Order: sequence, then structure tokens, then C-alpha cells
Amino acid sequence: MAAAIDTNAGVEREEQEQDVLQGAEPGAGSVGQEPLFYVQPDEELDVSVDEICTDPESRTSAHSDASLASGLISSLSSHGSPEAANSSSPKIDVVDEDENFNETLFPGQADMPGEADGSVDEKIASLSVQDEQEEARKTRAASVLEIGREASVEDVNDPQWTLHKKHVFAFSEAGKPIYSRYGSEDKLATLMGVMQALVSFVQVGKNTIRCIMAGDHKFVFLVRGHVILVAVAYTPESVTQLVLQLSYVYNQILSVLTYTQLARIMEQRRNYDLRRLLAGTEKFIDNLLNLMDHEPSFLLGSVSMMETIGQSMLQARVKDLVFAILVANNQLITLIRPKKYSLHPSDLHLIFNLVSASTSFQTAESWTPICLPRFDNSGYLYAHISYLDDNCPACLLLLSTDRDAFFELAETRLKTVERLKRYRCLEAINEAVAKKSYSTARFYVVGFMLLLSFNSVLVSLLLQISTAQYTSPELEAPYVEPEEQERLFGLYLYLHHRIHSPARPLKILCHVGVREMLLGWVTSGFELYAAFSPLVTKPDAIIAINKLLRWIKREEDRLFILSSQVF
Repeated sequence: MAAAIDTNAGVEREEQEQDVLQGAEPGAGSVGQEPLFYVQPDEELDVSVDEICTDPESRTSAHSDASLASGLISSLSSHGSPEAANSSSPKIDVVDEDENFNETLFPGQADMPGEADGSVDEKIASLSVQDEQEEARKTRAASVLEIGREASVEDVNDPQWTLHKKHVFAFSEAGKPIYSRYGSEDKLATLMGVMQALVSFVQVGKNTIRCIMAGDHKFVFLVRGHVILVAVAYTPESVTQLVLQLSYVYNQILSVLTYTQLARIMEQRRNYDLRRLLAGTEKFIDNLLNLMDHEPSFLLGSVSMMETIGQSMLQARVKDLVFAILVANNQLITLIRPKKYSLHPSDLHLIFNLVSASTSFQTAESWTPICLPRFDNSGYLYAHISYLDDNCPACLLLLSTDRDAFFELAETRLKTVERLKRYRCLEAINEAVAKKSYSTARFYVVGFMLLLSFNSVLVSLLLQISTAQYTSPELEAPYVEPEEQERLFGLYLYLHHRIHSPARPLKILCHVGVREMLLGWVTSGFELYAAFSPLVTKPDAIIAINKLLRWIKREEDRLFILSSQVF
């Protein structure tokens, strides 16, 4: 059935038919290949909103039994239950104890519990997290001194502070400031105290505050493991999308502290100022929030891929290596992993953010602990980080459970670089990074002058749920200026929110506006979002999209990594 709604912004046509688009589903891969990511039911994910904490005591307890991941570093044989996450909903909204919400922030993505083999198993299982956390924290603090964040003098009385479109705050359950995207945390302590009082007031009634709608402003709350996060925004993002961003901020904090250390500190000293442990790392959260303002990979829960060079890295690995990751410009080039383990896209995003937010890795080999919350939020992996060459944008990360493996991994890095240079891979990486993405002009349908004359397919995004990767073409006119790119991304946020609405999820959504016609399509294998000229009709758009999908199917080996190097 179809429904039409007339508004000032345009006309929407919502379609429920299943077989409208006939394009072949790309990215299916070959039988027997090892997928880079694994698919897991939505209800098992730690950010599923239908798993809101229903135990009244858990809001005041230390949450010591809760886990964002499976505790893989400390114990491979037992898997912790996903930690309850707070949901989102319009207006001033609270959650009753027995209320269920069928909504997921990371659809189709996977955690990776399982059993590995060989020395990696023994190394991970024998890791003593408690003895190493303090030393790891000191090492991490030393590694980020160069990115010290300048304290802002803005406060709530500063007109400039109120002009920011999106504020993000993090504070403890006692109301102690942890982070503010804009302004000085000390000057905003009173404001954070008011927000903490709102959360506590609602919790007295055994409910959880989710959001407050005030005109165009959204006040979104997320209570997670001793930390309260709040986003105040008048942006196109939906409440669910803002909750997703707050979840990333929380995971970024855990990547420095680990959940085990955070819980122990807050149990012993409820009023402890966590900024003492996070000093120097605020820049990582700043950079993460900036990336989420324009990167589709965060919205889609996926990563963008480049051609694989994994064989050279695989041959140079050592026994203590758990993951080897090669990235460039926030894109994954290749990932080497144990056969029965993988990294969740949100953990990869934290790794991308670590590399992009710091410039010190470009000048020297670095050794830093990092907690990957979706892999294991109770302990650290130790990362050897370096760039392949002064003239190459690719950064190599070698992750191990052994805190003393720096020199061993440094030798692995030398062997890897030697092999890559021997096969001229560095030149190939430079060319791939410098080369623009594909153009949508090739997908015009011959004979339809409307499509040709009015620049039919302007831009499109394709998400591969089965491989957790996405591809998008080069942005062309009229989306050349940053303002237009921001507006287009806001339209995709709107389209994504409407399609994944818990009240009325859609498979196909067609929206006709003044400047463009938008089409979103969701299947069990992928999501597609496309923008067309406003005069393009739905049948013509479907023809163009089918042509696009057929081309992507032919080029899937180049656009996606359908299998990964494993050991």
C-alpha cells in the first residue's frame, strides 16, 4: 500500500512492496570464503534498546556483571551478557520497568565471541587485567600528551556557546563533569548537575529518562555503566541516531579506561574526578564527534574498504599477534585476524579515530594500550602503531595481548614494510588514496533524456549488512560546497531514521523535495540511499538504481573485501 503526505518540504511516497527493485544483490561472496565481519541477531547486541535495564537494583549497583562485549581477553570460554542500553523516543519520555522496545542502533552487526586456537588462546586467557591497568593507563597518558586540548573559556552565559548546533556532555552518576564538547567543564559543572538531577528524579520512580523535546531542540540522555551522557542538538539527527553517537563517546572513554577499571574506581570513590585519568584524551572524543557529523560509516555501522594487501602482512606475523590492521584516511585497507575472532565496526571506528586524532604516530613508532569495548571491555590490547613510510598515508597497527611485545612487533613491522615495498604496494596505496571514487554519470539510462538532462543519480550510498562495508561515489555538483554536503548528509539522516522507525519500519521510502528526490531501499543484504533530480520519477529512479546495482555486483571484488586473511 502507498501513502502520500503533502508538506512544505515536499511529497513523501512510502512503499511497502518487496520486489520493486530487481537489481542483483551485490556482495554475496563465494562459498567457503571467510567473511570479514559476522552477522548476529539484533537482540544480542549491547546497544539494543529493547534490553533496557529492568532490574531496579542495577541502577544503583556497580554493574560489575554487565559487559559490553564477551570478556575475550580475560576469559575465552565464558561470554558476558550485553550491557543494557538506554533507548530513545520523542518528547519528555521515560521508560517503565516492564516496557520493551524493538529497536536496534547497530542493525545486523556482530560481536565476536568464540574460541581461538594456538598460542593466541593461551596468551589471551592468561592476561591479568588487574595488574596491568594502572601501568597501561600511564602509558596511554604519556602517548597522548602532544594532543593536549585547549580549555575553552565559553560557558552558558557566552553567546558563542549557545550558537553551537550540537552539545555533548558526559558526567558521572554523582554529577562530576567528565567531558563537554564546547566550553569548560568546570564552568559547566552546575549545568551538568542539573542534568544529573533530572536523571536521578526519574530513576526514583524506577524509570529511565530518554529524551526531552523542546521546539527544535532535542535533549537525549544515555545512562551507561557509571557514566551519564547527554546530547543537546537542533540538527537533523533523530533521537536514535544521537543515542548511537553517545554510545560511541562512551566506548571512546572505555577505550582509555576499560569498564573494569571504571567500575572499580566509581565503586570505591563515587565523587572521583575521571578527568584526572582522561587528561589529554579529550581530543579523541572531539575528533570522533566531528567524524560522526559527516561520515556515513558511523550512521550505517560499517567501514569503507580498499584493496587487500593482506598476504604480505600474514606472512610476517608472529605468535603474539592478535590483529594486524592497515588503515589510510579513515579507510580500512586490510585486516589480519584469528580465524574465530573478528572486530566489530564500532571498535574499528575507535581505531580509526585514534589514528586520525593524533599526529605523533607519523613521526615515530608508538606503543599504546587500547580497550576495544565490543571485543572485550575488561582489558587492554597493546598496539604498535606506525606509518609505513614518510610519503605513504597508510598506518599499520599491530595488536597484541603481551605488553612487552613492542620489539617483537617492531620486527614484524619491518618485515611487513619490506615485503610491501618489494611488491610496490606502497605506490599502489598512494594511487588508490589519491584516486577519486567512481562517478554516478555512468549510470544514466540511455534514451531517457529526463535522466540525462537533469543529472539523475547524483549520489548514492550502499551498505552491505552481510559484510558491514559501504561504498559511495564521488560527490559531484551541486554537492561540492561543504554546506551542500552537510545538507545532503542531513537528508540521509532523515531517510535512515524514517526507514528504521520502530513505529513503522519501511523497506522502500521515496521522498520528493524541492531540490532532489530521495529513495531509500532496505533488504536483508544491504541498504541503499540515493538522491536524484527532483523531476526524476520513481520508475526512472528504479531503472537507474538497477543499473547501479548490476555494476556494483560486477565490481564487488574491487569495492568490497569479501574475505579476510585469517590464521
